[in-house]
Amino acid sequence: MPEGHTVHRLAARHQELFGGEKVLAGSPQGRFAEGAALLSGSVLDVTEAYGKHLLHHYAGDRTLHVHLGLYGKFADGDGEPPEPVGQVRLRLRSDRHWLDLRGPTACELLSPPEVEALRARLGADPLRADADPDAPYARIRRSPTPLFALLLDQSIVAGTGLIFVTEALFRAGLPPTTPGRNLSPEGWQRIWADLVELMGTAVRTGRIDTVHPHHLPEAMGRPPRVDRHGGEVYVYRRAALPCHLCGAAILRGDLAGRNSYWCPGCQPAPRARRRA
Repeated sequence: MPEGHTVHRLAARHQELFGGEKVLAGSPQGRFAEGAALLSGSVLDVTEAYGKHLLHHYAGDRTLHVHLGLYGKFADGDGEPPEPVGQVRLRLRSDRHWLDLRGPTACELLSPPEVEALRARLGADPLRADADPDAPYARIRRSPTPLFALLLDQSIVAGTGLIFVTEALFRAGLPPTTPGRNLSPEGWQRIWADLVELMGTAVRTGRIDTVHPHHLPEAMGRPPRVDRHGGEVYVYRRAALPCHLCGAAILRGDLAGRNSYWCPGCQPAPRARRRA
């Protein structure tokens, strides 16, 4: 599933393609035919990303809401659109550009109250200027749930996925099983600032790189990472490989129903207190 930076990049791209223009909408697949008919002929005012949710706001208080889920993908181009191939849920086009959407989890029209309800159920998005980092910490500091699960909870922090969460915990030196209530205010401020930096860089570059400059392949004399996700990382999908910092074998385990990765040397579990 795309992480939040991808959705923010899509919002910017769609604004560039269609912002301020009247669009024609259709649903070659047919599953969004009713919504497309209502949307067609409207002017796209502005696009917005909130976590992993993409919003197109059109004149007349209509909002297109898209959640890509595991399989959703966009394609776009210039000029006349090609013949639809596969299950195209939504096609938008103007005089200059076209856009196709396939396989989303959600593709729907929302009213203003429904948009507000969507925002209300999402946590703070590190990529949004209006994000309040105190709100997620108010929940984290009271919870015995592992930080790994809390940071993946979209009602607490919106837009984070496995890569950003796994890597932010490594960079903070905290094992993924750390209870939320054990995280200090200073520790949370460091994690939040790190998420803002890492995710912001990913928006600009289009890839997720989480290693510091002095740990890049060219600086360390090591081969670059070869993985379909791309980018240089410390622990994500590096199980059994040596840590770039301490050399310990990276571990993998199931936590909250997801694959978790950590370094036992750089993210040591706290020692249990001895009973007197």
